[in-house]
Amino acid sequence: MTVWPLLHVGVFASVVMVIGWLWQRRSGNAGPVDVLWAACLAVAAPYCAWMSDGALLPRVLVAVLGGVWGARLALHLGVRVFGDPHEDGRYRALREHWNGDQRKFLGFFVVQAVVVVLFSVPFLAAASNPNPAWSVWSSLAIAVWLIAVGGEALADRQLSAHKANPANRGVTCRSGLWRYSRHPNYFFEFVHWFAYLALAVGAGPWPVALCALGPVVMFVFLYRFTGIP
Repeated sequence: MTVWPLLHVGVFASVVMVIGWLWQRRSGNAGPVDVLWAACLAVAAPYCAWMSDGALLPRVLVAVLGGVWGARLALHLGVRVFGDPHEDGRYRALREHWNGDQRKFLGFFVVQAVVVVLFSVPFLAAASNPNPAWSVWSSLAIAVWLIAVGGEALADRQLSAHKANPANRGVTCRSGLWRYSRHPNYFFEFVHWFAYLALAVGAGPWPVALCALGPVVMFVFLYRFTGIP
């Protein structure tokens, strides 16, 4: 498995994030960093699949599954971020904590490029699978992806509908999937990364281990950096 695609993704994501930082510096709103993160991964998935030396089937699956997932997430976040003139509370808190220090914001944006590379590793590892035949693992990967992305999209839509109702102002969403979990969107986001783990089965222990980084790192990010109790 060649690692050059990860370097290319890193350069691309760094340029995108620096542009995002410049936009943030002018607008005073760091919210688009979330959109850029998802959009970079939407590009990284098909690029890693294209540059991989694996069989055609896993490469196509990685390109489609990863690309569609990232594009949907970027579109959803874009509607939310650019539809609200106010900066997300997380970034307002950072701005206050850092006293508006743009050097720290630049570092924050660049770190997001590193995170893009980190989450691109499962794409590249899964696409390196040399097995050209459809298998039960291929079916499992698609099933996991459909459940995860479908569940996340449904949770996002339910939350958006809840927030759009003026009567729900200041009221926590407890309908639909939100009745069963405080963060169903985060849960399905975590589950989504198991799809690439399934796609890597048959490629050898190292690709499988590298794909395991996806759910593990996502769990750490969600648990440690999003405020989940």
